[in-house]
Amino acid sequence: MTKKTGFFKRLKALELPQKKLFAIALCQRMLPNYQLFSEVCEFGDPAVLSTVLELLWQSQYDNKLKFNIDVHLQRLEDNTPEPADFDTYGVYPAMDAVVALSTLLGAIQTNLEEDITNISKLSSSTVANYIETISDVDLTDDALDDYVFAHEVMEEERALQNTLLEIIEENPKITAEFVKGLRKDIIEAGVSNIGISVA
Repeated sequence: MTKKTGFFKRLKALELPQKKLFAIALCQRMLPNYQLFSEVCEFGDPAVLSTVLELLWQSQYDNKLKFNIDVHLQRLEDNTPEPADFDTYGVYPAMDAVVALSTLLGAIQTNLEEDITNISKLSSSTVANYIETISDVDLTDDALDDYVFAHEVMEEERALQNTLLEIIEENPKITAEFVKGLRKDIIEAGVSNIGISVA
């Protein structure tokens, strides 16, 4: 999400494989949110999410790779936390991480390109909710929106999404080397969209 004219126009202008790659990268970045929640609250299995991500990354350059999306959607559903069951904020970004992956898998299955690009909004929404949770400000509606939009964590999110979009725009030919390099960079950065890192 960015104020730069036409971010979503540019995102929607990408070819389908590029859109998928953009969404996969954002889902990878949300994974630590789930991993930390799972560790602290002893819920779910982060390996289920990691496996889906590995398959998605690999499917970007390995046309022979086949996997049963329905099976993985069911596994993700089984590992989705219910906010009402937990008295901790961490359940929300953890849930968002699973929802993002489930949305992406469903969109790939049905070729719904809009749902693929909506992963961008979902990641930004996680950040917005995080800012509202940690901020000790009593603002309403427009004033709160302005505060959230100007917050450094949101600025970092917008900057990262914009950089990611530029990298993908500049590399229209999706090669195995490019995909592996992008995945390595995100995993090595080790920080989620809300600054969570899991050692």
